[in-house]
Amino acid sequence: MINELGYACINATLQKQKIFTNRGMKQATFKAKGLEYVSELALKNVIDLEKIIHWNELNNIRFFRISSDLFPWYSHYNIEQLNNHTEILEILNRIGIYAKAHNHRLGAHPGPFNLLASPNEEVVKKTLIELENHSKIFDMLGLSETPFNKINIHIGATYNNKELAAKTWVTNVKRLSPACKSRLTVENDDKASMWSVRELYEMVYKECGVPIVFDYHHHSFCTGDLSEYEALSLAIKTWPAGIIPATHYSESKAEHLNDPTIKRQAHSELVNGPINSYDHIIDVMLECKGKEVGLLNYRKNIQ
Repeated sequence: MINELGYACINATLQKQKIFTNRGMKQATFKAKGLEYVSELALKNVIDLEKIIHWNELNNIRFFRISSDLFPWYSHYNIEQLNNHTEILEILNRIGIYAKAHNHRLGAHPGPFNLLASPNEEVVKKTLIELENHSKIFDMLGLSETPFNKINIHIGATYNNKELAAKTWVTNVKRLSPACKSRLTVENDDKASMWSVRELYEMVYKECGVPIVFDYHHHSFCTGDLSEYEALSLAIKTWPAGIIPATHYSESKAEHLNDPTIKRQAHSELVNGPINSYDHIIDVMLECKGKEVGLLNYRKNIQ
């Protein structure tokens, strides 16, 4: 059974009304305009995040991925350094209270440059900072220190030695704060040479207990010799009791458009489904390019 359907970061409907949460700037602009401009953009982003959460509630959507660009260049300052940090914190606190009161599940998916398995210590340090900053935002929202409010990443690479990469990843997870680690999840990949659910289970989950987010579309490219049912069921086993496992679902743009020139891993605008939960209770994050339009379309036509 699908408990909740969600979508990621951008509300296409509201974006047409100039409501969005990923206002940012290039590094040159950041250096030129500094924290005053950061403060201005960050305030606009959190104001619009509140509008999106309320829109979601009105449309019976209670699973949403927060943009990782909520605070531009966040690794270079503390929130308290921003001119309007008091107002920002008040809004974030209000969003968190509203989300919990209406049982909204909020999460994040930091970008592919977050590489805890990297042999480069500088890359690892930047990753730790990035993940901790996401966790701090969740703290400001008052969200749970559990994977219900997940911060989801990939291993990112194999570095030509999966066993060593997995050990490095697990070792570096232990460098995270308890709050951040408790929210961390890891996702299977969309290339046969990368990380399957089976490998994540054996080499990562068993070593550090980080839950696995099952991605349906990715699994079709990297099965680990497991069926979809087997891989989903294995991923679900990694989730702590009392928290509904989160999954990702998308479909191939190449197949939707019947265009072999498009990379098969590319995500389609909408999803046709059906999404098979195999009688498990799961939350499903739709990663179609159509965002909430794709969700509403799927709900109308399938559910």
